[in-house]
Amino acid sequence: AMEGGPGARIREGDCAVLKRDEVFKAVSVLRRRKIIFEKQWFYLDNAIGHTYGTTFEVTSGGNLQPKQEVEETTTETKEAGTDNRNIVDDGKSQKLTHDDIKALKDKGIKGQEIVQQLIENSTTFRDKTEFAQDKYIKKKKKKYEAVITIVKPSTRILSTMYYAREPGKINHLRYDTLAQMLTLGNIHAGNKMIVLETCAGLVLGAVMERMGGYGSIIQMYPGGGPVRAATSCFGFPKPFFDNLHEFPLSKVHSLLSGTFTTETLPADPEDNALLEEESNGLSEEKQTSLQETEEESVPEAVMEINQTEEQETMDINAEDVEFKETKEKENKENVREKQIKQWERRKKLIEAAALLREKNADGLIVASKFHPTPLLLSLLEFVAPSRPFVVYCQYKEPLLECYTKLRERGGVINLKLSETWLRNYQVLPDRSHPKLTMSGGGGYLLSGITVVLDKGRSDPSNSEALKVEEPSSKRCKLQDLHC
Repeated sequence: AMEGGPGARIREGDCAVLKRDEVFKAVSVLRRRKIIFEKQWFYLDNAIGHTYGTTFEVTSGGNLQPKQEVEETTTETKEAGTDNRNIVDDGKSQKLTHDDIKALKDKGIKGQEIVQQLIENSTTFRDKTEFAQDKYIKKKKKKYEAVITIVKPSTRILSTMYYAREPGKINHLRYDTLAQMLTLGNIHAGNKMIVLETCAGLVLGAVMERMGGYGSIIQMYPGGGPVRAATSCFGFPKPFFDNLHEFPLSKVHSLLSGTFTTETLPADPEDNALLEEESNGLSEEKQTSLQETEEESVPEAVMEINQTEEQETMDINAEDVEFKETKEKENKENVREKQIKQWERRKKLIEAAALLREKNADGLIVASKFHPTPLLLSLLEFVAPSRPFVVYCQYKEPLLECYTKLRERGGVINLKLSETWLRNYQVLPDRSHPKLTMSGGGGYLLSGITVVLDKGRSDPSNSEALKVEEPSSKRCKLQDLHC
């Protein structure tokens, strides 16, 4: 099977997404690793080798078994009431007690059968309307049938997952808004894109997926290093990262003014890299330490404390000399390693700077927690004329200000400020209606197209004159047409 194509198989070390109803969770496929999802615990060992999209049942001992398709037995006409008015929820309608159900479970009876027993032992089931019966069965199935589908990660799935589980990590960027960004930004293979995002790497991943490994991306990052926790959930093949560059926001000003050097690098992001490796999937602690603190300050101090403690205990053991020698050796190696890493980062930084200096990017995507105006005014310098740019913001006020500033500056056309509106529908026979839980806001987008900035035009007195002239020039054209 082709990688990522239909019928791709689940392999050890893959990034996969667990799905149950409308709940998603990203996991790494590893053997003998306990996973807890939706109050169920299980191991993914048995899933390895099956195709993505397979639905599994959790059996005893947390093993996954592919679920056999069972014919729904709905041929005989069900007995149902006309309405629910006489049903009183007094908690006495179910004859099976909690202990009975536990006993059934312990015997290893399948979820389906438990649901069947619950129906048979419910005194009010027959009087419920057909719809209420369906709802009852669905609810009980969810509770007692432990089924899990394993799907291949994609932008759609991961953005839905993040939006549902941790919207704060992605600045409340809703999946339909992300789709709009990719469209408005004209993202396609072979592009040279500038991406600035503080959405855990979700927007970056979406852009990479669209570009399919062709073209280049320069990720602008704040702080000591780019955060790509969500990007790693996509499970991109290695070559996708060959043309992914990164450049610190703190250096943009010096690059534009021509004073850029690689001597003063931002704090060393080695620690991030490690933390990030582990933060595959989603959890609270990891990113806070990355973004909020100035990357390096905490770990260094902690390390030093640990080392002093170690040394004290070792001194007591009187293995003094040896210990010091090995320590020195280690330190030398560490220094060497650090130098190599520093050198590699410097090389990467110079490459990224060279790419930006060409000022011919095919587009700019911004989705960050920072105020968009100053970012946009400086980053647009790197974009070629007649190219699209898209800025996402959770609130519309900063974008309104940005809109006016860009209008004054010139060099952009087709400026649009938009909000996408999303409504989910339940589609079922005789009961299709909008879902009751409709999303409040998915954020706002400011999009536009760059044009050559005529330096003379940014003078406000000139722009007034231009405004006056325009209608007359249009009038001339109209007169020509009449001739």
